[in-house]
Amino acid sequence: MRTGIAELPLHPGRCPRWLFPRMVGLAEGIVDIIVFEYGADELLRRLSDPFFFQSLGCALAFDWHSSGLTTTVCGALKEAIDPEEHGLAVAGGKGRMSRKTPEEIKKISDILSISSNSAKRLIYSSRLSAKVDNSCIQDGYNLYHHSFLFSENGDWCVIQQGLNPENLYARRYHWLSNSLESFVEEPHSAICSQKKEENVLDMTAKGSNEARKMSVDLAKDNPKRLIRLCSIQKDLSSFIYPHKKELELHMHSDHRIFLSKQTFQSLQKAYEIQPQSYEELVSIQGIGPASIRALALVSELIYGRPASWHDPSKFSFGHGGKDGIPFPVDRKTMDKSIEILKAGIGEARVGQREKLHALRRLSSLMENSQ
Repeated sequence: MRTGIAELPLHPGRCPRWLFPRMVGLAEGIVDIIVFEYGADELLRRLSDPFFFQSLGCALAFDWHSSGLTTTVCGALKEAIDPEEHGLAVAGGKGRMSRKTPEEIKKISDILSISSNSAKRLIYSSRLSAKVDNSCIQDGYNLYHHSFLFSENGDWCVIQQGLNPENLYARRYHWLSNSLESFVEEPHSAICSQKKEENVLDMTAKGSNEARKMSVDLAKDNPKRLIRLCSIQKDLSSFIYPHKKELELHMHSDHRIFLSKQTFQSLQKAYEIQPQSYEELVSIQGIGPASIRALALVSELIYGRPASWHDPSKFSFGHGGKDGIPFPVDRKTMDKSIEILKAGIGEARVGQREKLHALRRLSSLMENSQ
């Protein structure tokens, strides 16, 4: 399931050199304890929770509401997590690193003794989760970061982020493989954001079910017929996606839907493949936002099968923040936290689990006393 969405303002600058190694060290201590106490799959579950992830970023002393929190925390986790020691790994990253995700999954799968078929499924999951958030939910945020975390058991979570150049915000998307029933219908259990966008095409909504079915039927038909359907005179102003007016589907003075040559070629490819489901349609290479949107608009305009146009979108300090908010990073305290966590996990590994249980009981007593 996609477990949530978080929105963050774009901030300039980079993570200070003195901070990132400390973030890696503290992240390693936290990962050690969670994996030791609860297992690798529990870590995936927690990281797929936008509230936990945001709190983790704050605990690691990064900005509480910066877009860089996503990329930097994922980078720290990638260095902190040892596949052989922890039984899980992080693939992908920001920009060009995101495009290396498939080859990294293959390489790490060999280390974790994951079968080739399971590795292919992981690569498919990585690619399709990114495509759904970039094409099936058209909210104006273009993905530029994709981190794929997976365990030796074949479970995975995705942390990816898109950029909206108009409002200078980033939106982070979280996915989790546990109990995933569909990539293309309500793959999320909760969506959290600070603001909602208007006129967002959400083909994953339950309300878009009939539009998804009709889109598959249209894709299986000859695209030349689709062009004829698109020539019908109709005022489409209420349907036009406002964020990218330069894309292939837009309103002209004669109120016609226009399909570009590239969109036509993608639909021609879908016609040749004859997809049997919406997921299969979305997974076809070349089927992107323009094709998804064209099929959705025609489904509503011609056949009265409307899609959802509602934005589906619906945190803790420990060591300060690098920009001094809410207070400057206390480096000595952060170093001490790393030392305590490493000592605690080291002692626990040699059989002194009672100390961790004592800490848990102490935490419970403190909560009850409040």
